[in-house]
Amino acid sequence: MQGRARVPGDKSISHRALILAALTVGETTISGLLEGEDVLHTAEAMRALGARVERTGDHAWRVHGVGVGGFAQPAGLLDFGNSGTGVRLAIGAVAGASVTVTFDGDASLRSRPMQRVLDPLEKMGVRVIHVADGGRLPLTLRGAADPIPIVYETPVASAQLKSAVLLAGLAAPGETTVIETEATRDHTERLLKHFGAKVSSKPYGEHGRRIILQGQPELEPASVLVPADPSSAAFPLVAALIMPGSELIIDAVMTNPLRTGLLTTLREMGASIEALEKRDDGGEEIADLRVRASALKGVDVPAERAPSMIDEYPILAVAAAFAEGPTRMRGLKELRVKESDRLTATADMLRANGVTAEIEGDDLIVQGKGRPAGGGEVKTHMDHRIAMAALVMGLGADNPVRVDDSGFIATSFPGFVELMRAVGADLT
Repeated sequence: MQGRARVPGDKSISHRALILAALTVGETTISGLLEGEDVLHTAEAMRALGARVERTGDHAWRVHGVGVGGFAQPAGLLDFGNSGTGVRLAIGAVAGASVTVTFDGDASLRSRPMQRVLDPLEKMGVRVIHVADGGRLPLTLRGAADPIPIVYETPVASAQLKSAVLLAGLAAPGETTVIETEATRDHTERLLKHFGAKVSSKPYGEHGRRIILQGQPELEPASVLVPADPSSAAFPLVAALIMPGSELIIDAVMTNPLRTGLLTTLREMGASIEALEKRDDGGEEIADLRVRASALKGVDVPAERAPSMIDEYPILAVAAAFAEGPTRMRGLKELRVKESDRLTATADMLRANGVTAEIEGDDLIVQGKGRPAGGGEVKTHMDHRIAMAALVMGLGADNPVRVDDSGFIATSFPGFVELMRAVGADLT
């Protein structure tokens, strides 16, 4: 793996930029937008709710917003495909508008829990007209004509849940407060400030935060540059670490401290990762990352680090398979409700390729032996991150690794195969 690579724009920020731009009064330009299927579903949903959303160039978009609480009644249901982030944030945004909306998605998204988002929104005045068994999609809700500000302590560490409450709180008078006992990624708070909202965040307990939003602002248009997605950068990054002789620079990666758990962990394992050209843009820290092939050792990954790297555990598990000694990843309960049961799928991916992996409670233990045998076929369970992690494993394993389905990679990383080939990967 040699040269330079630029991975797609950050998915979390892309979703949020589209939704918040739709809630402004006026026109916002967005550059570097991730044009994966998940984000395109969010763009289409904002159009259906009355915002003008148009692509003006390569990863360049323009959004003319309708203002806080200004969403229009959509003509049909809103289909979010495979995107849990898109649908949960949109549910929060719609909660403050007097419209009745049906949300749906594909089979994978229909299996994922939505009740955790509905619970606080109902306290704010949202009326749930229909929801599938187990608090799942499809669901229909009526936004609150007069939303009620609340103080809400999240029962799980979830940036999507926090963001849904804050987005609903935009239309409520007074202060809406979200309390997290484990701090999660803060892109929503940063972008809210970028668009002119008043948001404050203070420490809460040992690892948490108390976030206070002043409701009923008039959000102002503001250009957004979406940095490269650290969750996508993780795949070429780990590939470079495990392929002897590699040296790769990954450009303009977001290095927000609440998203760098993987970098912290890999450096503890002995990875050579250097941050170059550090800068800020749109409220987010950015750097180019120089990665060199490295001898890795097993480590113990604390549970409190999980929120800062929740999407990166499958590829971390691959790095652990190439390390010497055991790696224990603690507190992975949230992985069970991703696009697949990602905890089980990750363990199965490793075992199919000769790696000893065990699940104890919510912990994953990987017994690294330096270089796995490979040679297996991985069931991806319609999960893009399992597919990419398995293909990266195959690059460094003794034998090639196959996946049963690579189509879902486009949900978060369009052009993955082409990018990896361009810097030396053998993918067919």
